[in-house]
Amino acid sequence: MRPRTKQEFVYQTLRSAIMRCDIAPGERLVIDDLARKLEVSIIPVREALQLLQSEGLIVNVPHVGATVAPITRESILDVFTLLEGLETMATRLVAERGNPAELQLLAAYVQEMDNDVESGRLEHWAELNTRFHLEIGAMPGLRMLHETTARVLDNWHRVRRFFFRGVLQLRVTQAQQEHREMLAAMRTRDFAALADVVSRHNRNALAAYLGFLDQARGLPAAEATEEVPS
Repeated sequence: MRPRTKQEFVYQTLRSAIMRCDIAPGERLVIDDLARKLEVSIIPVREALQLLQSEGLIVNVPHVGATVAPITRESILDVFTLLEGLETMATRLVAERGNPAELQLLAAYVQEMDNDVESGRLEHWAELNTRFHLEIGAMPGLRMLHETTARVLDNWHRVRRFFFRGVLQLRVTQAQQEHREMLAAMRTRDFAALADVVSRHNRNALAAYLGFLDQARGLPAAEATEEVPS
C-alpha cells in the first residue's frame, strides 16, 4: 500500500528495513540523519519512531537514544510461544472445516517448498513458508487470529533473517517434514497428531534458534533446549 503521509512513508521504510535486518539489531537511529536520508523533516521521523517503539521494534537506550531492538532469547521465546498457541487453534479450525480447496492450496505450498529444498532455493522456501503459515492463520476467517499471526510472523521473519546461515539452512529439511505431517493431520482430522506436530514444529524451531544464539555467545548447548511454557 502506498503511504498517504510522510509519517507513513518513514514508518514503512524503517519498519521494512528493520524486518529485513538492513538496519541491524542494536543499531542507533539518529533522527536528524534519518530525516536527511529520507528527505523529510524531523517531525514525521519522530512520529514514526514512536510507532515503532510501540511495536517493540525500537528501544530507547540511556545515553544512546533510539536503537533497533536487539534479538534476545526472550524475543525469540516470545515469537514461538505465540506461534504455537495461534497455530494450534488455527490448524484445528482448518481441519474441522476440511475445505478441499483450502487444503489443496496448503498442499501446493508444501509441494513447492519441497521443490525449493531439493533445488537449494532456501530464500524462496522461507518466503513460501511465511505464506503457508499466514494462509493457515487466515483460513478460519477470524480477524484477530489472522492479524496476530501476521504480526508474530513479521517478528519471526526478522529473527530468520538475522540467523539465516546459522539456523535455517540446517533446519529446513526437518521443518519440511513437519509441514508434511501438519498437512496430513489436517486432511485426516487427526486432532491429536495435529496438536503434537504443531507443538514439535514450533519447539524444534525455538530450540534451533536458542541453541545457535547460545553457542555464539559461548554458552553450553544444553542450555538452549528449553521448551516453550505450557
